[in-house]
Amino acid sequence: MAISAEKRQQIVTEFKRHPNDTGSPEVQVAILSEEIKDLSEHLKEHEHDFHSRRGLLGMVSKRNRLTNYLRRTDRERYLTLIKRLGLRK
Repeated sequence: MAISAEKRQQIVTEFKRHPNDTGSPEVQVAILSEEIKDLSEHLKEHEHDFHSRRGLLGMVSKRNRLTNYLRRTDRERYLTLIKRLGLRK
């Protein structure tokens, strides 16, 4: 269910904060959001895939922790990120 390397690189270039950035919270949340979207589509078709459902819940929890961190440390970056990704908080 992993996203392709090209798609991952596209997300990194879109959300990076400086030229060598690959691990900022914004990039991590954007990558997780794409993986969550893909896995959600998979689970619509394969509703009895409980192992993948557990992985999805872990990804959602990790994204939630990262967005909470961003909200605590830099509110403005948090607000622009959720607006760009279309997340609701």
